[in-house]
Amino acid sequence: MTMLLHACCGPCSMYPQSVLQYEGTVYDMFWFNPNIHPEFEWNRRLENLQMAADHYGVKLIREGRCLEDYWLSKDYLEEYGSRCAMCYDLRMDYTARYAAEHGYDSFTTTLLVSPYQQHEAIVETCEKKSLQYGVKFRYYDFREGFRKGQNMARDIGLYRQKYCGCIFSLEESEFRDKILKSFES
Repeated sequence: MTMLLHACCGPCSMYPQSVLQYEGTVYDMFWFNPNIHPEFEWNRRLENLQMAADHYGVKLIREGRCLEDYWLSKDYLEEYGSRCAMCYDLRMDYTARYAAEHGYDSFTTTLLVSPYQQHEAIVETCEKKSLQYGVKFRYYDFREGFRKGQNMARDIGLYRQKYCGCIFSLEESEFRDKILKSFES
């Protein structure tokens, strides 16, 4: 059987992929990240994730599109309470459902590599979606390899972003002006 590895970007996929390859796990990588904005950034991260998939010789499945208008509307706040909770739920729901519908025996996510993400909230969301869709969530605490993965990404020339992806984190980033300038080139 095959695992579905949800991936948020190329750099964050490097260490988790090295772990999965080392343990002999057969997996496909999965791109579903409607949270990433603006669209130019969405495309840039997808392109770099494809480079990471090619580096490891794995299939990359692409789903969804950039949904900046949904984030800006803040319609999700009543249901979820926070943009991060909504973001985790939206992406892990789609991932677990896709895994179940396409015959994968399990799923996990590269979100578990970042020390900047809400690790326990991600795990809780994945466990909930695992039960809902009847597909196993394979938990990994990839955080110990975060810096190693970033170095691996640098070594193969991947773009390493300076914010999580949503428009709000871009506005909050200390690198905001530099990031916006990079969209112009």
